[in-house]
Order: sequence, then C-alpha cells, then structure tokens
Amino acid sequence: MKAKKSEQAEMETTAMPLLEHLIELRRRLLYSMTAFAVFFFVGYNYATPVYDFLTQPLASAMREVGGSQRMIFTALTEAFFTQIQVGFFVGGVLSFPIIAAQVWMFVAPGLYKHEKKAFLPFLVVSPVLFAAGAALVYYFVIPLAWRFLLGFQTGVDETALPIQLEAKVDEYLSLTMKLIFAFGLSFQLPVLLTLLARVGLVSSAALKEKRRYAIVGIFVVAAVITPPDVISQIGLAIPLIVLYEMSILSCRSVERQRQEVESGEEMGVAENDFNES
Repeated sequence: MKAKKSEQAEMETTAMPLLEHLIELRRRLLYSMTAFAVFFFVGYNYATPVYDFLTQPLASAMREVGGSQRMIFTALTEAFFTQIQVGFFVGGVLSFPIIAAQVWMFVAPGLYKHEKKAFLPFLVVSPVLFAAGAALVYYFVIPLAWRFLLGFQTGVDETALPIQLEAKVDEYLSLTMKLIFAFGLSFQLPVLLTLLARVGLVSSAALKEKRRYAIVGIFVVAAVITPPDVISQIGLAIPLIVLYEMSILSCRSVERQRQEVESGEEMGVAENDFNES
C-alpha cells in the first residue's frame, strides 16, 4: 500500500501541464522526423548497394531457373522515383528503433515504476521480432517464391512465342519492400497481444478459445499481403501461427504476474486493517 502511494506521489511530481506535454510531443516528433530524414538521405545516397541487396534473390533465381538477367524501366522518371523509394525504405527500417525509443520517452513519464519495468522489454523485443520477420522473408520465403514463379517461363520449343520475365525495377522493388515490411510488422503479433493482455483487453483463455478463427484469419491476411503463390502465403502463415501460440503463453504469464500482484496487495490491505484494529 505504501509502495503504491509512493508511486502515485512519484507520478504527481513528474506530471506536466498540457502545454509542456505538447512541447514534449513536438520535441519527440522532431527527433523522429530528423532520424528518418537522415537515414532517408543515407539510403538515397547508397541506393545502388541497397538495390543490389534487394535484387540478389531474383538474380540468383534467374541464374538457376533462367531469365533475361536484367531489369527494365518503361517511364522516364521511373528509375529516379525508384531511388527515392529505396531511400524511404532505408529510412523507415533504420529509424524504427529510434522512433520507438522516442515514443517510449514520451509515454514513460506517465507510467508507474512497475509499469515502466513491464513495458521496457517490449521496446527491445519489438525491433528484434521485426528483424526476424524481415530475415525470414528475405533469406527463405523470397528465394523459394521467385524460383516457383520463374518456373512458369517457357522456351521456343515449348510455345510458339517464348514467355520470359522482363521485370520492371519499380514493381519488383515495391513488391520486395512490401514483403519485408509485411513480415516484419506481422511478427509484432506477440507484442501486440501481450500488451492487450496487460491492460486487460484480451485473455489467454479467449485467445485459446478463438484459435481456429485466428488460424483462418492468419491465412486470409497472408493471402492478401503476399504475392499470389502458395509458398509466400504458407511462409507467412506458419510463423504467424507459431507466434500466436507464443502469444497465448505470454498472455498467460502476464495474467499470472497480475494475480500475484493483486494477491500481494490484498494481503497488504488485510495486514494494515489488522494493525489498525
């Protein structure tokens, strides 16, 4: 009980009026936008190495399966705007930890001490999960999907006119960057569900009960945000199902901790009542 009062006193001493909140919000937004802008120009400056990195899976698949071994653009400004797009991609990926840290710094003063300890690990886990999702799609899903899709090419001996891929640079990079972001954000599922469980909006029992609907929803989402091939859809759906099961375990752990805290507070209240009587 005393600990709770001291935490409330701590929050009251750190409470800020509305104007100071707005100033603090402007400061955090400014830092976030500056970080994004800096990394955007870094990405724009080094667009060629990033382009080589993103096109490496397609180049490898073309060498194995066959293809034109080149990429094309059909609009005069397409190559320029593709380089801008690469800059946005690099800026978004590299500035993500800094933006998350700025969000934390803005929210943290309004939390109790035990809430800060509870939420801080998610700040570390979230970029790690994003990187894991991006690595999975780049090193495993994309190579398999590209080989599968390139298999639909035909030669002169198979059809009257051969069917060969002439990949447009903006379409290919848009698809690849979309997949990387989609997998990275989808891997935030345990973080999202655990936070919802911590504030009492979901429970492990409810997640377990709705498992079958969640699996159907996962496959629907995977079908929407991935290319129309089975490999990409399954490559996203299976990890998400595993992460959903991990979310149930994480929510159960959060509920157990909450019960322990509540039982400890009840014992403290009962002890205080006994001492007062």
